[in-house]
Amino acid sequence: MTGQLNRVDVTVLPVGWLNRQSGTLPSEVSGSWSGALSPDGRHAAYVSDRSGSPKVWVQPVGSELTFLVDTGEHPVVSVQWSTGGGWLACLIAPGGAPRTEVWLVRPDGSALHQVAGFGADSADNVRWLPGRPLLAVTENLETTLLVDAEHGTREVITTGELVSLFDVSPDRSRALLRHGPRSGRYIVVRDLATGVEEYVTSGEQACFGPDGAVYARSDAGELPVLIRVADGKAEILASSEHDEVESFALTADGRAVAVLWNVRGGESELTVLRGGDTTKVELPGTVASGVSWCFDGSTLAFTAEGPGQPHGVWTYDGDLHPVSVEEPARDAVRPVLHRFASHDGLEISGWLFRPAGAGPHPTVLWLHGGPEAQERPGHGPLFQSLVDRGIAVFAPNVRGSSGFGRSFVNADNGALRYAAIGDVAACVGYLVEQGVADPARVGCMGRSYGGYLTLAALTTYPSMFAVGIDVCGMSNFATFYEHTEPWIAAAAVSKYGDPVADAELLRDLSPITRIDKLTTPLMVVHGENDSNVPVIEAEQVVAALAARGVPHKYLLFPGEGHELQHRSSRAEYLRETVGWLTAHLTPAPALFG
Repeated sequence: MTGQLNRVDVTVLPVGWLNRQSGTLPSEVSGSWSGALSPDGRHAAYVSDRSGSPKVWVQPVGSELTFLVDTGEHPVVSVQWSTGGGWLACLIAPGGAPRTEVWLVRPDGSALHQVAGFGADSADNVRWLPGRPLLAVTENLETTLLVDAEHGTREVITTGELVSLFDVSPDRSRALLRHGPRSGRYIVVRDLATGVEEYVTSGEQACFGPDGAVYARSDAGELPVLIRVADGKAEILASSEHDEVESFALTADGRAVAVLWNVRGGESELTVLRGGDTTKVELPGTVASGVSWCFDGSTLAFTAEGPGQPHGVWTYDGDLHPVSVEEPARDAVRPVLHRFASHDGLEISGWLFRPAGAGPHPTVLWLHGGPEAQERPGHGPLFQSLVDRGIAVFAPNVRGSSGFGRSFVNADNGALRYAAIGDVAACVGYLVEQGVADPARVGCMGRSYGGYLTLAALTTYPSMFAVGIDVCGMSNFATFYEHTEPWIAAAAVSKYGDPVADAELLRDLSPITRIDKLTTPLMVVHGENDSNVPVIEAEQVVAALAARGVPHKYLLFPGEGHELQHRSSRAEYLRETVGWLTAHLTPAPALFG
C-alpha cells in the first residue's frame, strides 16, 4: 500500500452549525489532531478526517503539500513518529470499536504491517522509546510489550492485572509501569531481573529521563503536579495552588519539558521549562492537547481547538506555525463559565452557550462522558447549531469530573453516585433561577457516562425534562459488566462498584430498574460495534419504551463503535439531534422530522 502526494484542496466547511436560512447542516468537522514530528522537526505526521474518516497525513512544516499514508480501511486514532525517523506507529480502531490495533508503516506509505492488538486483543499506551527503534505497547491492560521495529520481534516485559508500560531503561534493566484501576492508579519502577517494584507516586503519566530519573505527573496531592524523582527524592518541577498539570512532554536530552495546564475551569495554558527559565506559549485556541517534541528537541507539536475552531495541529520552535488548521468561524458563540453551589453545598460549574435575546430560553443540558472527563470550551458544532436556533446549552462538570482536584474527581465513586445525579437537578434549578432556562422547555442529553447520567436523571426526575437523548449510555450495570471488554470491566470496579459485592447498589443505580418512570420523549443513539458500552444497553431501553408506548427514536450506526469516526455519521447524528431537540423544545415546527 502506498500513499498519495497531492497539493490537497480541502473545502473549508463552516464550523458545522445549522444555517437557518437554507436549513442545511454541513458535516460535523473534526479537523486534525495527534501531531507527531520527524526527528528534525521538519515534517509532521497527523491524523485528519478531511477525506471522510480519520487517516494519516504527512507534510513538510510550512508547506501545503500533503501526503496521504494508506493505512487501510479502518479509522486511525493516533500516530507517532519513531525517534530514528524510519517508522510511523498508527493506532487503528477496526470498525470504530474501542478495541485498537497497532500498525507500523514507513513515512512514504510502504511496509505496512500489524505489530499488536491481534485477534480479540486491544493494544494501547503506545510510545516510541527515545533513540531506539523500540515501541512500548500494552495489550488488554495485562501484557506489556516492547516491539522492535527493525527486527519485527515482540518481547514481553511483564504481565499482570491492570498494568500499563510507560518506559524501559536503555539497558533494559528497569521498566516504568502503571498499576491499578480507575481512581486508584499508581506508578512504579520494576527491576526486571528481580521483579522488585519501587513505588514512585500515584498518577497517570511518567517517563525516564536520560539520566535515569523518573519524570511523572503526580496526583498524590489535591492537584496534579510535575515531579522528578531521583535517588529516592522527589523534586516538584511545576505546580500551582489553583490549576492542574494536565500532561507533559520531555525532550530526549532532558533539557526541556513542555507542561500543559488545565486552568480556569477547563481552558489550557502551555509552558516550556528550559534551563531554569519558563516560557509561556501563546496558544491559538482555548483548549490544547497532544503535546510532543521532535527527537532533537527543537520543535514542539500540539493540537488546539476552540468554540467555532475545529481541532488543528500546530508547531512551536519559538514561534507558532500552523500545520493543518481549519478556518475558524467568526460568529461562533463563546461560552461563559458559571460556578454555583449544588444541592449539598459542593461547588460545581459549567459552560453556558447562550443565544441572543432575553431569556428564559429553551435549554439543553449536555453531560460529558467519563465520568472522569471534563467539559471544556472547545469545538462543539452541536452547541453552536442549537444556539443558532435559539436554544441555550449548558455543559456542566458535575462531581466526578476531572480538572478540579483529586477530591472532586472521586466524589461520585460507588454510592456517592446518587449525589452526582442530584447535581443534574441542581443545574436545572440554577438555570431557572438565573432566568436562563424556561422550566417547561428543558432537555437533557449526554454521551457514554453522560448517556447513563441522562437516563438516571430522566428516571429520577421524570417531570423535569421535556426531551432527552441518550448517546451510548449504560442503562443496566449488570449487563454492562457482563458484556463490556473484560479489561474495561476490571478497571471500572473502583469507580462504579463490584458487580457481585455491590450488586444491590448497582441495581438501584441502574436506570433500567425504574424505567417505568421515564415518560420523557427519548432518542437513543448507539454504534453497532461498540464493545465499551455494548449495544444491549440501548436495546433494552428501546424495548422498554416501545412496550410502554413512550415516544422514542432509535438511531443505530452500523460500522461505528463507541465514537462516531466518519464524517457522514457525525453529520447524520448532528442533523437528527438538532431535529429531535427543536421539535420538542421550540414552538415552531421542527426543521427536520
